[in-house]
Amino acid sequence: MRMFDTKVQHFKYKIIREVARLEWEGTLLDNIWDIPQMLIPGKTPTMRCCVYKERAIVSERVRMAMGGHKDNPNVIEVLSMACDECPMGGYEVTNACRGCLAHRCEDVCRFGAISYDENHVAHIDKSKCRECGQCSKVCPYTAIIHRKRPCENACKVKAISVGEDMAATIDNDKCISCGACVYMCPFGAIMEKSFVLDVIDLIKKSNNNQNYKMYAVVAPAIASQFTYAKLGQVITGIKALGFDKVMEVALGADIVAKGEAAELVEKGFLTSSCCPAFVTYVEKEFPDMLEHVSHNLSPMGAIGKYIKEKDPTAKVVFIGPCTAKKGEIKKESVAPYIDVVLTFEELQALFDSRDLDILGMEESEIDDASSYGRLFARSGGVAGAVKQGIQEMGADFDLNTIACDGIEQCKIALLQKRKGVLPNNFIEGMACVGGCVGGAGCMTHSDKNKIEVEKYGKLAGDKTIIGVVDALD
Repeated sequence: MRMFDTKVQHFKYKIIREVARLEWEGTLLDNIWDIPQMLIPGKTPTMRCCVYKERAIVSERVRMAMGGHKDNPNVIEVLSMACDECPMGGYEVTNACRGCLAHRCEDVCRFGAISYDENHVAHIDKSKCRECGQCSKVCPYTAIIHRKRPCENACKVKAISVGEDMAATIDNDKCISCGACVYMCPFGAIMEKSFVLDVIDLIKKSNNNQNYKMYAVVAPAIASQFTYAKLGQVITGIKALGFDKVMEVALGADIVAKGEAAELVEKGFLTSSCCPAFVTYVEKEFPDMLEHVSHNLSPMGAIGKYIKEKDPTAKVVFIGPCTAKKGEIKKESVAPYIDVVLTFEELQALFDSRDLDILGMEESEIDDASSYGRLFARSGGVAGAVKQGIQEMGADFDLNTIACDGIEQCKIALLQKRKGVLPNNFIEGMACVGGCVGGAGCMTHSDKNKIEVEKYGKLAGDKTIIGVVDALD
């Protein structure tokens, strides 16, 4: 049974699983140094130069599974010890170079970085190259290529660079914590911090007669994960971990859809606020556009607020596909409502740390949100929900939406708005391609994810947004 796309994901899951298992038993600190030996047994290396380095890297992963460096505010960190197998990036001359007489590459280089050997084949001096790319543009054989590391290619906000030790470094002033680099690094050298220990601590205290209930709120993208079982069995499994109640974040999405529809009609132009990576991107790169970001909480924040207003003692754990959510709960506007964030990868690790076979469990029902709220999980879903919200309001508003699928499309739309040439009056901003179903915390990433969420949405029937929200009251 394959639950993950890559072996990197599976290995990360095993580490979190073992950390969680020991924490449940109350023996983590006593046995923490046994985890590397257990996961990397024997003396034969499987991934690195030696087994000792492999175990040292596992120790770093264990630290991330326990919350990472406390002095680093970013939820994404580079494991520098694991980041050493990528080739040096930049512009390189390939064997397609024919040693031509034109030497156009030399002519356009303003830094004297190009020289030739006895066969007239070009070579680039990395110490002089400024990576302007002019040589690559003029080469008639396209023999000069630009190599980037997988993490650099994945990061669309250019927050990743290569340090003097050749390890990747993250610029926290640019990073939006989307986790694209985490998913794309083939060595697993970039990880997001895990807070499974916080969840286990809350559950243990709840079981020890502490005066609060545990609420799990699950993102609608869950319908595309855990494909080996039924959704109702996953919900039962979450309750078996020690949660008193499981609610769907799609209910919060319905609240947001109603609120954003009203806000858009009032203001005339708006961007969505549901994706924390998108909102952070606006804050860092387009601060002049912040006034246009919806003042509504994200669906996660909205359902958390609803729960804590009904039960002020509640402890709320969000479970979803998003690494950026781990940063969102640090914001003053969200912190009072959500206690901890877990990804789907971490939820699977928690199941297995307790040896829970959810496939053999009975199904539990989950709250009934509208199809519009559930479809927030895929690109275009927020725009569709806002459109439905306006129709249900009966407002006379000429809606013109644009669904930005990925941060690059978001950038284009924001630039157009800044220049006054954007024809749309509502921007749906999703940092992950495909929407939440493409989040870094998903166990699987495929076109089927969108299809499964569509099916999940249809199960809601013909419920209206306003009808669902009114029923909550």
